[in-house]
Amino acid sequence: MNSVLGSVLLPVALAVVMFGLGLSLTVDDFLRIRKHPTAVFVALVCQLVLLPAVCFGLVLAFDLPPLLAVGMMLLAASPGGTTANLFSHLFRGDVALNITLTAVNSVVAVVTLPLVTNFAIGHFDPRTGADGLNLQFDKVVQVFAIVLVPVILGMLVRRRSPEFADRMDRPVRIFSVVVLASVIVATVLSERENLGTYLAATGVISLVFCVISLSIGYFVPRAFRVAHTQSIASSFEIGVHNSTLAITIAISVLGSTDIAVPAAVYGVVMFPVATAFGWVITRVRSGNNPEVGQPIG
Repeated sequence: MNSVLGSVLLPVALAVVMFGLGLSLTVDDFLRIRKHPTAVFVALVCQLVLLPAVCFGLVLAFDLPPLLAVGMMLLAASPGGTTANLFSHLFRGDVALNITLTAVNSVVAVVTLPLVTNFAIGHFDPRTGADGLNLQFDKVVQVFAIVLVPVILGMLVRRRSPEFADRMDRPVRIFSVVVLASVIVATVLSERENLGTYLAATGVISLVFCVISLSIGYFVPRAFRVAHTQSIASSFEIGVHNSTLAITIAISVLGSTDIAVPAAVYGVVMFPVATAFGWVITRVRSGNNPEVGQPIG
């Protein structure tokens, strides 16, 4: 099961999800950073610097076993998922900014993800009787080829037929959620004997990390006078991680289902937490009824 999951199912699932993202992207999405530099810069600093630091502190505070600790750090280093765009749309965030952040972060993560993960491996030293783990850069590039090539293909489809891409946008997003759920179920089933132990070890920290991620993504940009709608986009981009990518790297590259468990647990937790968070910030905002303001940038 693990062999089929790691070598076939996960790469295919990840490619499908990222093709769906490509259908919603244009070249302008990569260039939009010039129009709203403050919003993009603050969100990326939160995602790439602040979030791994917070996760590292939580891992130490919760005293996670080494493999699960590495799994949490791998999750923290993973870019936002395509589902973030859906949440942003539902709660009236700046979806265009979401798409821009996802596009930029997916490229930057090629470098930052192995750096953060190898730091965690070196610090927690999760050896299993062999020489230990190592996330080799060339293998990460192979995985990100599965990420970036489908994105490029999706962008080409949109350029050739925008009408078709628009028609497929909603079905592909829904299918992406189904794919993510299937990946999580497959990962959990492959470790069903240890499920109770893993849930006890990672359930609470996943919940806490999700709440903190969403909060950082919203309130830090607001502190820098980024507009409300853009802060909502930032919140979901930072709080809704690409769990499929984290699980794929854990199983296909690092060869450890244990490391994939935090991403699988987080993938379950983030949906209700993100929904509740979105409801709260939109209700509080409408209750206070201040002017939304114009995007800063």
